[in-house]
Order: sequence, then C-alpha cells, then structure tokens
Amino acid sequence: MGFPATETSAWPAPPVPVVTPRALPAQPQLPRTKVLHVITRFYAGAGLNTLLTALGTDPDRYEVWVAGVPGDDLWERAEAGGIRTVQIPGFREVLTPADAAVLWQLVRLIRRERFTIVHTHCAKGGFLGRLAARLAGVPVVVHTFHAISFHDHMPRWRRVLYRTLERRARRLADAYIAVAPRLATEAIEQRLAPPGRVEAVPSALDLASIPEDFDPDCRRALGVPEDITLIGTVGRIVPQKAPLDFVRMAALVHARHPDTAFVIVGDGPLADDVRRLAAALGVDVRITGWRSDAARLAAGLDVFVFSSLYEGLGRGLSEALAAARPAVATAVNGVPDLMAPGATGLLVAPSDPENLARAVGWLLDHPVEAAEMGRRGRARVREGFSQDIMCSAIESCYRRLLAVPEPRPTPGS
Repeated sequence: MGFPATETSAWPAPPVPVVTPRALPAQPQLPRTKVLHVITRFYAGAGLNTLLTALGTDPDRYEVWVAGVPGDDLWERAEAGGIRTVQIPGFREVLTPADAAVLWQLVRLIRRERFTIVHTHCAKGGFLGRLAARLAGVPVVVHTFHAISFHDHMPRWRRVLYRTLERRARRLADAYIAVAPRLATEAIEQRLAPPGRVEAVPSALDLASIPEDFDPDCRRALGVPEDITLIGTVGRIVPQKAPLDFVRMAALVHARHPDTAFVIVGDGPLADDVRRLAAALGVDVRITGWRSDAARLAAGLDVFVFSSLYEGLGRGLSEALAAARPAVATAVNGVPDLMAPGATGLLVAPSDPENLARAVGWLLDHPVEAAEMGRRGRARVREGFSQDIMCSAIESCYRRLLAVPEPRPTPGS
C-alpha cells in the first residue's frame, strides 16, 4: 500500500534570518544534492543548453557534474565555471559495440559518486544514461528532448532502431523536459514519453553576449560591404541543417536581388558540397568555418535563414531573433513555437528552397514589416529565454521529484 502524494507547495517557507549568517557561531554545512548530466554531444545547441543549465543551477543546493563524449567544445568552459566533468573514453556519437563499456563506466561512476539525480540529454546519451541510472539505483532520473532524433530522411533501419531504443527507455525516467511545446507533444505522440510527464522549458541563451540589434562590427567581421544586403545562417554544415537548400535559395534570391551576398557561419562535413553546388549555380556563398563568436555574428545579417529538416527549437534562430534579425525558418518540430508567421518571422515547409527564396524576397521587398518582425522576435526571446527562467523551471522539476518545497516570499519581507 503506497503513501499519498505529498503536496510540497503547502509547506511553509523558511523564515528570514534575524542576523546575518556571518555573525552566527559556526554552523554545519548542509549536504548538497548531487546531479549528473549525461550528454552525447557537449557542443552546439544541446551542449550549450546543458552548459547553461549546469552553470545556472543553485550551487548552494546542488553539486553538478557533466559526463559525455570526449573532446567537444564546452568542457573547458564547464570546468572554468566550477562544474565537475568526466569525459568517458570510448563514448562516441554513433552506436558502436564499445557502448557496452561506456554503459559500465557510467554505472560505476554513478555508484561511486552516489548521485541523487541523473539528467540525460540527446538520443544516445539519453538511452545509455537512463539505463545506467536505473542499473545503479538512482532515485531520480530526468531526460530532456532537445530534438527528435529519427526522421524520414534517415535510412529506415536507423530510424527504426532509434525509435525502438527511445520507446524502450520511456519508462526509465521519472520526468521529461522538452525545449518547446510542440516537441513535447511530438514526444508523447511518438510514445517516447508517457502523457502528463513532459514539461516544456525554453532553452536559454547567453543573452548578454548577443547584440540587441544590427551590429556593424559583426558585419565588418564577416567581410561584407555595408551597401550589400547580407543573407546568412549560423550552424553546423550537416544534413540536418539542409545547407544545400540554403545554396539553392541563395541562387534564386540573387537572380532577383543581385546586390546580395550569402554566408554560412560554421563548418561541417558538407562544406565542400556547399562550395561545389554554389559554383555550379553561379552564386557566391561564403563559409566562415568554426567561429567562437558565432552567436553574435548573426547580428551582422540583414536576413537570417534557417533551413533545417528537423530541430528541437533552433539555437541559431533564437540567437538571431535576440538580435532583432528578420528571419525565415522551416516549420519543423518546435520552430513554430518560436516563430509566429507575420509576427516574429516567416515560416516555410522543409526541403522547399523555392518557397524559402520567396519568403526571403518578401522580407527584402518589405523592409518596414521585416524590421518590425525582428523587433517582436527580439522581445519574445529576451523576455522568455533567459538562463534564470530555464534554470528556475528545471530546479522546480527537481524539487517536485524530491518533495522539496518551492521557495515562497516570506510575509513582511
């Protein structure tokens, strides 16, 4: 016979100290809750989301660790911020026979450190992390959907395998988080998470590092004259981002608007394919390569274009909106939760470079309306996508699962 659910919100808030803690006799240091984030890719959108979560979690209440694939971009930033890190030998982005050893390493780590919460991210990290947490007897397991990792453009065998693994893992977590409401709904519809156990939490940005409007310095950093209309995107040059659709769009736009230039801020395995297609279509598409300042360079664009085939929310798109950039994006997964057509930007179907070009052309032909959409996009992102908002929601999830009362204002304080 089980106990009834605890209504933690009824617990009274602790009183405010009558004297400062420094004036008191030495008091015992209360134990902190140990949290382990397990992530496949500790870079790009999911990695930055996880890094901001780890850095923004209350250090007085939580001791935060991150474990994942070795060698990714964000390990040094995490360590500099006081986060304990574990780069697991043999951990790779794709499924391999070595994953059995990775699973065992995770189980040993979790048992040795006695984590109270394991919070997993990405498809492979999510599956291995959730399974390891349950094998190690972790009390609380949380998983975040940053995107749905199987789609029609994938080989069928891989799509079936990923879907099967995700569905097998659905009951291994106590709660689920999705970075957008539509993504949460999709996870439930695909039977990747049980109904009623998914919460949509906006994926935070480092807003202080992003200009609030067009930035001429960013334009100069991209090497484009001020009298040229610059259309671009920010992100990895990988199949998910459909960079060849960006090139086809560029050729169509340039035919109607010759005083335009095009740039992709990023790098990836399809970079040479982009260059070849651009040469064949007679359009110049610049590729900057990897840039540590990629998040702010979007502020040097006149129009931001997002051509992804699938996307949880789209960090590059969110960062462009934070800089008030007029934007066109594909209507995939959680993107429509961010982009309201005609209000904060324009949407098109994926794999449709003709309509992508038509939407970009509309923004170029209607600069007043485009600028207003950019301003509204900036307000939406800066008001709702801060690190404080995201971390507060995640900590609220932790508190609910641990029966810890929510902090409340004390009367008279």
